[in-house]
Amino acid sequence: MVSRAICVILLHLLVILGIASPAMAADWQAQATEFLQAYNAKYVGLVTVANAAEWAASTNVSKQTEDKRTQADEALAIFRGDVKIIQQTKELLGHAAALTPSQVRQLQKVLLGAAQNPATIPKVVKERIEAESRQASVQDGFVYCAQAKAADGSCAKPLIANDLDEVLRNSRDLSQRLQTWNLSKEIGKPLKPGLEKLQKLRNQIAREMGYSSFFALQVAEYDMTVPEMLGLLDGLLDDMQPLYDALHTWTARELARRYSAQVPKGSIPAHWLTNRWAQNWVALAPGVDLDHYFADRKPEWIVQQAENFYVSMGMPKLPATFWQKSDLYPVPAGEKRNKNSHASAWHMDLDQDVRSLMSVQPDSEWFSTAHHELGHIYYYLSYSRPQVPVLLREGANRAFHEGIGELISIAATQLPYLQAQGIIPKDAKIDQNAWLLNEALEHTVSFIPWSAGVMTRFEYELYEHDLPADKWQQTWWNLVEKYQKVSPPSADRRGDPLACDACTKTHINDDPAQYYDYAIATVLKYQLHAYIAKKILKQDPHFCNYYGNKQVGDFLRHILEQGATRDWRVVLQEATGEPLSTRAMVEYFEPLGRWLEAENAKAAK
Repeated sequence: MVSRAICVILLHLLVILGIASPAMAADWQAQATEFLQAYNAKYVGLVTVANAAEWAASTNVSKQTEDKRTQADEALAIFRGDVKIIQQTKELLGHAAALTPSQVRQLQKVLLGAAQNPATIPKVVKERIEAESRQASVQDGFVYCAQAKAADGSCAKPLIANDLDEVLRNSRDLSQRLQTWNLSKEIGKPLKPGLEKLQKLRNQIAREMGYSSFFALQVAEYDMTVPEMLGLLDGLLDDMQPLYDALHTWTARELARRYSAQVPKGSIPAHWLTNRWAQNWVALAPGVDLDHYFADRKPEWIVQQAENFYVSMGMPKLPATFWQKSDLYPVPAGEKRNKNSHASAWHMDLDQDVRSLMSVQPDSEWFSTAHHELGHIYYYLSYSRPQVPVLLREGANRAFHEGIGELISIAATQLPYLQAQGIIPKDAKIDQNAWLLNEALEHTVSFIPWSAGVMTRFEYELYEHDLPADKWQQTWWNLVEKYQKVSPPSADRRGDPLACDACTKTHINDDPAQYYDYAIATVLKYQLHAYIAKKILKQDPHFCNYYGNKQVGDFLRHILEQGATRDWRVVLQEATGEPLSTRAMVEYFEPLGRWLEAENAKAAK
């Protein structure tokens, strides 16, 4: 913003002095318009092809689909990183004062895209694309085998990720839990060599364009430096630390009771927790297991109900192609096809072809996830309009996309909504402390140290400091213990030369150096939720219902339809009247903090 202001002043001075003229500004705008029109036409076509290949490879893992994905990604990368495009973009940005704000923002997006795949080092770019495609295939095609594999490599008892999650959510047998947790980490071993190669290739690409690391390149999309981003995240961690400590104390005691074991002193063993990475502590709050309310529902109903939620607020029904082309449910038994198990939303053509990849089952977690994923879908549809240039059809920043999805996840778990939809009986007795405890465990308080701490700091070390592979496992567990206060099941796991527990997290492989998006999104969702509940609905943020409220829909649509046409800080300030802040989140959980303090004090006596 400062550099642009200086350019504007200089241009005005040149006009006053007769050295430049308004016609010069118009000429630069015309050149920018011509360049962007040509760029966008080619870009949309290549993105559509690449997304189609990515979709095929994610929904049907095979050598053939992997090869096609690699080819499509290479074609897109060659175009985006073209030397002439980089040169012309830099030349146009050198006259930013003469351009419109929209043109400047689009050109900055072009340059950031070029920085991901600069044609100045085509061999490295090609190697990175091929390595990422191979890594995705290893990840998507991995089979968790509950028994020793046969000599030919086949598995007599294959499992999917949902099977592992089911055991960790529900089993009270620590031996079974340990076996399942260890099995969930087996995927890290074949992924480690690929990540080691990608670490080097990603950093080579970023440094070619003047960034200190691949991590710094990703942070640049926020218009922030690495120290600024780390400072922001450290602030979030500090704000939530007292509540996290209290929740951790309660959780350690609850798990010990559940497993008839001694309360651990200090860190909680990883296999005790109900999530593979301890990022969410699900199914622990007493009396708030909602799964039985969904047991008689069909998976199709889960997604349809999520659509109804958005439609009730004045948004359109999903395109027919969404239902025709999405892959929403687990692969049917007997069908020989592997697909990515991570829920995701897709904007195939940067216009109306929107899809979701899920494995929906009738339980409370998938109910929330379906509402979240459709948040992405409606974000895509809202900004896919003529007023928003193709290059700016993104969230206000990356976290906004996740923040909107998570905001609707909060709304989808509000008791008035669930009761009004007949999911929970109106006369059901709900303990409000337990309800809030469940939200803290499953969605928020347990998640901040993981997202703002472990994941972010590991990838910061991985790229910014070129962390060597033989230190990954030790560094990973040091961070897990520091931020989450969780320890490996056995001490020797830290030094296992083959293990890569960091590699088991999908995002480190295929959505790298961006996990802080989720931490910022978590803060953002409470900020937006507090505004909606208090200013629009005039209801308690703990007990409100968005369903059917067109004012809420208008508020959200105004944010969504802007895409990335304006600075995210301005969008947030205008929407809520304040900058990004944990104030709303801390306030939301104040009742839980008081309850935990009393419970922990009582147990300590």
